[in-house]
Amino acid sequence: MIETLRKYVPVLEWGRHYTRDALQNDMMAAVIVTIMLIPQSLAYAMLAGLPPEAGLYASILPIILYAIFGTSRALAVGPVAVVSLMTAAAVGQVADQGTMGYALAALTLAAMSGAILLAMGLLKLGFLANFLSHPVIAGFITASGILIAVSQLKHIFGVSAHGHTLPQIAGSLIANLGDVNPITLVIGVVSTVFLFWVRKGLKPLLIARGMRPKLADIAQKAGPVAAVVVTTLAVWGFGLSARGVSIVGAVPQSLPPLTMPSLNFDLLTALFVPALLISVIGFVESISVAQTLAAKKRQRIDPNQELIGLGAANLGAGFTGGYPVTGGFARSVVNYDAGAETPAAGAYTAVGLAIAALALTPLIYFLPTATLAATIIVAVLSLVDFSILKTSWGYSKADFAAVVATILLTLGFGVETGVSAGVILSILLHLYKTSKPHVAEVGLVPGTQHFRNIHRHAVKTDPAILTIRIDESLYFPNARFLEDYVLDRVGKDGPIRHVVLMCSAVNVIDFSALEALEALNLRLKDMGIALHLSEVKGPVTDRLKKSHFLDDLSGRVFLSQYDAWVALTGAPPPANAAE
Repeated sequence: MIETLRKYVPVLEWGRHYTRDALQNDMMAAVIVTIMLIPQSLAYAMLAGLPPEAGLYASILPIILYAIFGTSRALAVGPVAVVSLMTAAAVGQVADQGTMGYALAALTLAAMSGAILLAMGLLKLGFLANFLSHPVIAGFITASGILIAVSQLKHIFGVSAHGHTLPQIAGSLIANLGDVNPITLVIGVVSTVFLFWVRKGLKPLLIARGMRPKLADIAQKAGPVAAVVVTTLAVWGFGLSARGVSIVGAVPQSLPPLTMPSLNFDLLTALFVPALLISVIGFVESISVAQTLAAKKRQRIDPNQELIGLGAANLGAGFTGGYPVTGGFARSVVNYDAGAETPAAGAYTAVGLAIAALALTPLIYFLPTATLAATIIVAVLSLVDFSILKTSWGYSKADFAAVVATILLTLGFGVETGVSAGVILSILLHLYKTSKPHVAEVGLVPGTQHFRNIHRHAVKTDPAILTIRIDESLYFPNARFLEDYVLDRVGKDGPIRHVVLMCSAVNVIDFSALEALEALNLRLKDMGIALHLSEVKGPVTDRLKKSHFLDDLSGRVFLSQYDAWVALTGAPPPANAAE
């Protein structure tokens, strides 16, 4: 009972071994991540179409819940750019931005996403994330980064614009260029340039001036805070809000409120597919970051428990006025680099953000939205990676086509269409690749018991024996391919009397493939050719024994391909055969 509880509540395991050194390291990491998260949370809430406090609310209880239920010791959970964009796209279809209905739909979306993730974790469905291939994910994230950056230009220019696709946003921006506010433009451009410089140039400069690397790193992470402070003081001091500069305005000075997601059936129905897509995309992003960081310290990540941790975090966001959250790459790397030892670092970060929500919100009244837009643009442009196009083109044209299609569909039709198409493309790509499995005609390597491709190696063959090595599991998309391949091959070579299917790479034979093998056995038998199997794995053999196939097989099942060679050719083993 205790072991089961520890499995589902990991804090009970790592909490038993919590040390003073771990506390110090976690506290230091929490300070650095909190400094980074304050402006980022405000900015991502704006990206989601929500008031800035929603970003803080989504970064408090969700982090604490993940610390209790999650398995990654470095993952930092909260609002992220892609999920914020998907939230805006989903909620914008059911409510108008700025209304109570919009905020209610956002927190309902978070609760639904949490319930989906929790159910997937309890049912151990973490493998479903594998249906999104890496090329498709890379294409989707690149396109989303472009969409996010372009969508924030309206705040940089100080104009109104709308839309969820690149043509819509670009057209709206161009139509309103005559209304550009020069002061807002200066603030936005200067903030963007400054943040880019901070990310690349500040740390080396400070180190060159004699500052210790750790302090220089903290100063670099605090760059967005500096931009927030300076631009806020400038707007306040020069009264720029009266000259058309858009500001954040009043932000409630309170801890996250207790909220209740909507139970309206029509709203739940409208948000179900977006919630499912956000859950899958968020989980894929989170688990990839968590596993990467865990590998550096030889730690273990449990994908199914991660689903439970993320599910709890999103439920927490839904009941405290937030919106969907997941593990963010940038803040998780910062958390790791800052020395976080345990998930407690996230809990301490939540405390820091709670203090900010209580004490610091009056100070951001004059914060220009252009500064938050600059923060978002600088953060998301790091997601844009066109190198995947060159890499995939050189490696696999099918993967390249999937990347291009995902990018174009996301930019042209929006994030929901893009990610839905990504899932479909990933599945179709898998089916396409496995529908034509690699098969090789093999022969005996002289002086050994090994069999290799006759087109790649100098091997011995027998004209009466055709040995086919199948390099893929056999199931409904490729069953007919194998049958046609073998029949075409034997039709070209009269002396063949035996066909041996070498099944060393076959992990599964489904019912469709079984029927194809049965048909192949009958066709070959009518032609006077015996069908044999070799190197069949135990689980596959067990499954075949549940049918009549092995009883009706015209040939035999051999333990190894070499046994089949010896039995069918009558050749004695070579004197120096390698075992």
